Formats: sequence, structure tokens, C-alpha cells
Amino acid sequence: MTPPDAEAHRWSDLDRPPLNAAALRRALVRPDSLWTSLDVVRETGSTNSDLTARAARTGSLPEGAVLVAEAQHAARGRLDRRWSAPARSGLFVSVLLTPGDERRGAVPVDRWGWIPLLAGVAVATALSRAAGVDTALKWPNDLLVTVDGEERKAGGILAERAGDGSVVLGIGLNVSLTADELPVPGAGSLLLAGARTTDRDPLLRAVLRSLEQWYGDWRAAGGDPVASGLQETYAAGCATLGRRVRALLPGEREVSGEAVALDGDGRLVIATDEGGLQSVGAGDIVHLRPAESG
Repeated sequence: MTPPDAEAHRWSDLDRPPLNAAALRRALVRPDSLWTSLDVVRETGSTNSDLTARAARTGSLPEGAVLVAEAQHAARGRLDRRWSAPARSGLFVSVLLTPGDERRGAVPVDRWGWIPLLAGVAVATALSRAAGVDTALKWPNDLLVTVDGEERKAGGILAERAGDGSVVLGIGLNVSLTADELPVPGAGSLLLAGARTTDRDPLLRAVLRSLEQWYGDWRAAGGDPVASGLQETYAAGCATLGRRVRALLPGEREVSGEAVALDGDGRLVIATDEGGLQSVGAGDIVHLRPAESG
């Protein structure tokens, strides 16, 4: 039985009700579904870290395990950036994928770099349908919305290896954050972008169903980004392509120029100011405004 004080805490903010784990499982965990389990925890440090540890501990956690947290206090983005938000104000979810599973036809490791890009397409597709929000993709893993005519980051994606053949994919999305609650300047949320709903239950269902479809198509194509339609769809929704950018690379190197394409491995191709083409597979990308282009 749930203690009265714990129950009161769960409903302490009526504008941000808790997720209904049982209803989510009924809707998503089915014999023919990718999703094999779904757990919701009140709070954790990082869903990615927890799911990775669970997979290592059991040694045989099946593909499709889903872990959702109502709040995270040590969530990480790329480059070990921290991600924080008030409890029940967003979606903080990690899933276990096994693209290297030989029993289902392993996807070559050199195509796994498409997984975070695939997740971006899946989330953007889901939010368009479920929330009526246009979400642009900033290469490689940011989700952008428009707030008062300005491009804002509302979410991010982090994919991490979790042993042989497995990847833990984490998605963080600001849903109902108000302007006063934004963690940093330049952040955004679905609420501020004019979403027609900030109910996290249908949003999470839409995201996981979209991810299941895109991952299934990509996997059925052997990870081929062209045959699965992933490369074309990502490029169509990518706010980075066609922009002047500065790529901050490992080793304190920088490359500036125009982002012109994605190559077959999901890397960003930059037409550099020196006149050549450079493919970037890791680093931080800054979208430059016209005044910064010179």
C-alpha cells in the first residue's frame, strides 16, 4: 500500500500529474511490439545509467526494455552536459536496443551512428502528430522548437553502448516548463512552443510508437539509411543543413563553413571556409547567425 504522504507528493502539482505506468504498459507492451517491459520511477540520477546497469546486471535484458523517470537529478547530454528540469515537467526515457543481435540479423556496427538521428526523426514525427508542434533537428542530437520566433532547444538524445550488440538510447524532452523554469537561456519547451497538449501520457505513447516504427524499418533494411528512408527524412527536417556553422571538434579544433549534407554514416559534411569538404562525426555544432558569418 502506498503511504499517504507519498501519494500526496505524487499529486502535489495537479497541472503535472504522474504518468500512469499500468496504462502505458497495457498500450505499449504487447506480444507483437518492440517494447517488452516498461517501468516508471519517481526519481533517479539518470535513466540511461540505470538501464545500462540493469542490462549489465542481468546479462540478458531483452530488447525493448523502457525506463521512464518522473524526475532526474544527474541526467547527461552529449559532452557530459547536465540536463535538469522540475519533476513531471518533461519526458525522461531510456530504451534498450540490440541492433547487434545476430538472431534478428545484426545491423553492421558502422551504421549504428544513425541511431540518435533515427530517434530525432521519430520524436519529431511523434510531436507533430500528437502535439501539433514542428520540431527541427539540430545535428546530431538536439530537438528544436520555435518560441516567439526564436529557435530554442527543447530536448536532446544520447545513445550509449551497453555491451556487445546493445545500445541504450536516452531521450529528454521539456514538456510543460514555463519561461521562469528554463534551465538556461536558449532553452524551450512544448508549452512555450504552443503545443495543443502537454499531457505526457499520450506524448510518451506517440514517441515510443514512432520510435518502434522507424527502428523497425531501419533494422529491416539492415541499417541502410537510404533504403529505410531515414537519411532523406532526417535531411528534410534538419535545421543544420544549409546553415553556416562552427564545429567545435575534439582536441580544441574548430571548423567553420556551410553544412551541406549528411554522408552515408550520418556524419555532417561541411564546406569549409578554406574551400574543402570535411565530414564531422563528433563535436559540438554552433548555428551561426548572419552577423557571425564573417
